[in-house]
Amino acid sequence: MKIPPVKGTRDFYPQEMAIHNWIVDGWKRASLRNGFEEYDGPIFEYLQMYQIKSGDEIVEQLFSFKDRGDRDLAIRPEITPTLARMVNQRINTLPKPIKWFSVPRLCRAERPQKGRLREFFQWNIDIIGEDSVLADAEVIFTTVDYLREVGLTPNDIKVKISSRKFLSAVLKKIGISEEKLNSLYGLLDKKTKLPAEAFSEALIQQVGERISEQVISFMGSQSVTSVENIVKPDAGGELDIAIKELEDCASRLGQMGISDYCVFDPGIVRGLAYYTGIVFEVHDIQGDLRAICGGGRFDNLLHDFGGPKITATGMGMGDCVLEILLSEKGLLNQKISARSLDYFVLPVADNLLDDTIKLVAQLRTLGFKTIFSYKSGSLSKQLKTASERNAKYCIIIGDEFKAGDIVLKDMSTGNQKTVPLNEFLANPGKF
Repeated sequence: MKIPPVKGTRDFYPQEMAIHNWIVDGWKRASLRNGFEEYDGPIFEYLQMYQIKSGDEIVEQLFSFKDRGDRDLAIRPEITPTLARMVNQRINTLPKPIKWFSVPRLCRAERPQKGRLREFFQWNIDIIGEDSVLADAEVIFTTVDYLREVGLTPNDIKVKISSRKFLSAVLKKIGISEEKLNSLYGLLDKKTKLPAEAFSEALIQQVGERISEQVISFMGSQSVTSVENIVKPDAGGELDIAIKELEDCASRLGQMGISDYCVFDPGIVRGLAYYTGIVFEVHDIQGDLRAICGGGRFDNLLHDFGGPKITATGMGMGDCVLEILLSEKGLLNQKISARSLDYFVLPVADNLLDDTIKLVAQLRTLGFKTIFSYKSGSLSKQLKTASERNAKYCIIIGDEFKAGDIVLKDMSTGNQKTVPLNEFLANPGKF
């Protein structure tokens, strides 16, 4: 009986694994050059960890189970709660600001669809203990730094930036009470996913027709200052402070040289309630895909997990949507070559197999990717195998070997020459 893979998971054959490693290696390079340190945590935590952050409804969206001690556990659907737990445990000894990154494997029990699977990898970067907008700008820059490295241009993607503080201040000035904000955030976050008529009807049901018109007008604002056409900020008030933060962030991003990637978009809400300040998402220009990534400031999360009230900002990028976009743009084929070997060692006769094995081991010890054929065959057949394995050079062990020589064949040009074995092993790069 053939057993298929579980729905919503992926098998990583060598070529798929090469793509995955290329993506993850890029995430790590971007993190390290921007000053982030890597961390990780367990693949399962107490279920309560996720209930604290997202409420009981999260139980339906993750894989939970009881262990042998009848404890409620869950496979991690995200790593931010683990980050909060880990930081809280050593909050007094960790130097600040804390700049950490992680590339965890995550699982969510949801319906698989394009760009969303039940098992995936996610790049997370976080800055904890720095309350200035510069930290938010640095998270955005690090995100763009990676996306730019893999070949995505401002014609391919845009970082859409808004602020939960800004949104909250505007909505309250429009006339929406504080207690209604969290439920309204969830609806506003779905605006682009719902037909315009359905969104409008749902909004009217929540806030009434007059206020809904103002909300829709606000959501269509093209600039931070254009909101003054809807509500007037008070000097030093919440809205005034939020506007200054957005303008400061835009200025920092300009200094960092990525303004052409960034736009203001009040429609970026981020559905999770724990966001407190600047929020952002990266989208493809055509808008055919889900957000490539998203993040923002979450100044209360560590406190919610029993720690001190300390500021934090961060971003999460899954590999699924990213890989689809890179593939559609033709960037994966350009960047990822087939597995290449340094040497394929080819004996012309069975009695030379022992010498072949010895030479292969020597080359591997020197750090060269080297293989040989387990079964002897004709010279042409073995050369074909070397070509299929994308070997740079083929080392032919034949009659010359008795005199201490090998034949080195350049597989790209077809040129070959006889080389003394001892000299070759002393400095392979010379040849």
